[in-house]
Amino acid sequence: MKTNFISMETMHNGHAGCSEKSSAVRKAHHPYETKKNLITRMKRIEGQIRGISRMIDEDVYCDDILHQFMSVEAAINGVKTSLLEAHMKSCVVDQIQDGQLEVVDELMTTIRKMTR
Repeated sequence: MKTNFISMETMHNGHAGCSEKSSAVRKAHHPYETKKNLITRMKRIEGQIRGISRMIDEDVYCDDILHQFMSVEAAINGVKTSLLEAHMKSCVVDQIQDGQLEVVDELMTTIRKMTR
């Protein structure tokens, strides 16, 4: 089964968005399903954040709010991990195949920042 790659820009503007050497602005090129999943998860996290704001406004017990923060942090970490995996399997592999080995240093810097 062939995987179709489509950017959100393509969905909205009809233009493909892939990372190119000559382009000043780099773009990701993940499968539609990957992007759809990440966006769905981020929208759920947005809802959780709004819920925490409501809880604070309504004077909900602090410990209950802190548990919601931990839930949001876990959800964000899950999205970050999924995006990192997708990045490594597509963007990084493609750049290495194009001889752009500096992407490994960039990736290592990102991983170090993520694990602080």
